[in-house]
Amino acid sequence: MRTKTACLMVLLSGMTTLGARDASAQSAGQSLVVEGGVAYAGHLVETTSDWSTLGGGVRWFVSPRLAIGPEITRMSGPGVDRSLSVTGNLTFDLRSRGSATRAVTPYIIVGGGWMHSRTEVGTMRTHNDGAATAGIGLRIAPSIRWFIAPEYRLSWHWRLGVQVGVRVN
Repeated sequence: MRTKTACLMVLLSGMTTLGARDASAQSAGQSLVVEGGVAYAGHLVETTSDWSTLGGGVRWFVSPRLAIGPEITRMSGPGVDRSLSVTGNLTFDLRSRGSATRAVTPYIIVGGGWMHSRTEVGTMRTHNDGAATAGIGLRIAPSIRWFIAPEYRLSWHWRLGVQVGVRVN
């Protein structure tokens, strides 16, 4: 339950900044993004099973097209199967975001970190593993402040989802 609360807090804190508009935040030089998302996932090494995903993170732009930041993701699978991953991600925009007229930006994301899983295989089993993620997405920005980004990622599972984000400053 704490994981869901933490993810929701990240998402809600990002969304509350939508109302805090000031002229300096409208510039093209945004440096901080808060985002959260949902996804449908399935494992690559097992028979197909349905998993739902909820997560959120923060990204800081270190250059006009390169951003880094942490992400927390909670996955819920069939029965009591659950996973929690914490990764550090690197995102590279394939188009410059320097212009307010750039409404669509394709991107690549890679990351690595830690994953804790709980599965039921005869008896309850928990384990910790390394986590890695890589994927592609398309950031669609109806305004200069917020965006929606459908994306596809690969890890120990495949994941098809959508991120919603807001540029904070």
